[in-house]
Amino acid sequence: MARSDPQAVALPPIFLLSFRHRDALAAAAGRGGWPVIAARRAGSAEHRFRASGAMVALVDARDAFDAGVQATRQLGPVAEAAGAGLLVLLDRADVTRLDALHAAGATHYLASPFGEVELIETIRFAVRHADRLAGGDRAARNRLALVQGETESWHWRLGDGSVTLTPALARRIGCPEGPVGLRTVALALGREGVANLRRAIARLLMNRRPTAFAHEMQGGRIAHHLHIARDGSVTGRIETLDEPMEQGGARRDALTGLADAEGLRLWLDATVDRSATTRPMLLLIGLTRFDIVNAAHGSAAGDALLHAVARRLERAVADAGAYPACVARIAGGEFAVALGAGTSIAAARSLAETLVAAIARPFATGAKVIRLSCHIGIAAGEAGDDAAALLRRAGAALEEVRGADTGAIRALDANGEAAAVHRDRLERDLRDALARNEIELLYQPQVSIPTGRIIGVEALARWRHPEFGALGAVTLFSVAERSDYLVPLSEHVQRMALTQAAAWGQGLAHLRLAVNVTAADLAHPDFALRFLALVEETGFPCANLTVKITESGLIEDLGEAAGLLSDLRAAGLRVAVDDFGTGYSSLAYLKSLPLDYLKIDKRLADDIAGSPRDRVVVRGVIEMARSLGLAVIVEGVESEAQLGLLAAEGCNYYQGFLCSPPVDAAALQRLVAQNAQAVRAKLG
Repeated sequence: MARSDPQAVALPPIFLLSFRHRDALAAAAGRGGWPVIAARRAGSAEHRFRASGAMVALVDARDAFDAGVQATRQLGPVAEAAGAGLLVLLDRADVTRLDALHAAGATHYLASPFGEVELIETIRFAVRHADRLAGGDRAARNRLALVQGETESWHWRLGDGSVTLTPALARRIGCPEGPVGLRTVALALGREGVANLRRAIARLLMNRRPTAFAHEMQGGRIAHHLHIARDGSVTGRIETLDEPMEQGGARRDALTGLADAEGLRLWLDATVDRSATTRPMLLLIGLTRFDIVNAAHGSAAGDALLHAVARRLERAVADAGAYPACVARIAGGEFAVALGAGTSIAAARSLAETLVAAIARPFATGAKVIRLSCHIGIAAGEAGDDAAALLRRAGAALEEVRGADTGAIRALDANGEAAAVHRDRLERDLRDALARNEIELLYQPQVSIPTGRIIGVEALARWRHPEFGALGAVTLFSVAERSDYLVPLSEHVQRMALTQAAAWGQGLAHLRLAVNVTAADLAHPDFALRFLALVEETGFPCANLTVKITESGLIEDLGEAAGLLSDLRAAGLRVAVDDFGTGYSSLAYLKSLPLDYLKIDKRLADDIAGSPRDRVVVRGVIEMARSLGLAVIVEGVESEAQLGLLAAEGCNYYQGFLCSPPVDAAALQRLVAQNAQAVRAKLG
């Protein structure tokens, strides 16, 4: 028997708040095709709107203008953060007070008297407004798919012996995804839930209007919002009526509804008891690759993804029975879970493993699947701690695990304080570093192995920090990635390298310049146009330019990236994949991207002088590149023995301290002149 997809809702849900006309409005919106989350009281309206995933909030201020303005004021910041429409219904006599609604955050209004057709069309205008804020129909569909992917709902074709559950609901009640028997559903609902469901179904079939029922489940109260489709099947959308975590009056993040950074600090300070023998625990969660996903799918889908992550974190913490607790969004793709005093480090680690698994489950957006991962730093409270100390230590733990080769979780005690202070200072200072011209460029020569001639250079960024001294490119770009400043830094370095190289004199003008392009750069669909415009503006010849894609940074959409790189190659540029052999996407890059050079990582270059087994691996990589028509550049060459072995295997170019460390332009001028003289002498 054919089954309907429980997530295949034709239209996004509508959140409706009406003090006097809730049922009639819900019925009208339902006949328009929208699933409805309807409320009669303004209490917890912000939380209910966020949790609903709706892209339009409808506030009915008829016969209750002042209460309507207050409710609009509550929902306004939430709607703005989510890029949602906020539609207000009002009496004709109150049209003269529209300025109050506009100031409160309303985006649309409809004055009574009006008919159902006018109401439905006005909702459509508000939905279109939200779609445009999302970046168009495609972005809106991606956003809707992400929200629906985290929705707890069920679908039942009347008379069928089973009910289809969404993955989120199946996880809540401990059932397999997809169809489950009615008996299993009845056990999950309990006696109260089954009785209320029967009455709600009877109402739905009698008048075919959306309806709802509520009951206790797993220690909390939930509502099922029922909607009947044209084919007679019933969809129930779950709403958690009790806020899932005790936030202690914490301030809220407008996008996700979690506590914000200040709210987390207030919660921690209120929880810390310096005389207790057990202390609070803090888990700091950093999403990986979120900036790339956000750029690839649009900010609206990125916001929906953060919303989905927030709901998963709430559910995972609640399911683990971690109470009291505060779930918060700190900034960007960084979240936190604070646990009350008495939680052991073992329990915190167990919860962290649950959170890692929850975030690793795929997020569905249209025909695509978005995969995220995360790192978690854990800080155990100690005597004398306040919120700031716990946050610093958890931040240091997160920083350590991000730089580690294995594992996604790291716990840190008070000895990590200095590292945390250093990390925070660098992230704060980076944004000013560009304006203060603290970012410098050095150039490391690339040498032709057969001739020994310097044929090109790689541009390497260095941060001349006023307190910590010279910081290399690895530190610089890792700080930029943590602070969501990777793309601006990348663009700054690219512009600086092209501008400087375009001004080189005759002695360096023949050199090929290699500049880094990050996966975050390639996530922007217009990257090729912007980069070529920059090259033209600086006057550097395209024929002498190579863009290097770092293999260890995941490219989310290889097809899109291949198109952008093809555009660059069509303009005369060359493309290299950098650090080959350090990540997990190597072969996918070679198969999908239009490349000219393969740049082998230093760790593989070191292996060439190791055991025969090591040399077999390096030889295999070189032969694979040659069979694909790619020239091979090896980095990190430090000895004549390495160079001889690489030459015997057929490598084309090398860079490393055997020739020169990275140098500034003046030193490069002298080095190239000396190299040319040495090559001429060698030839005869």
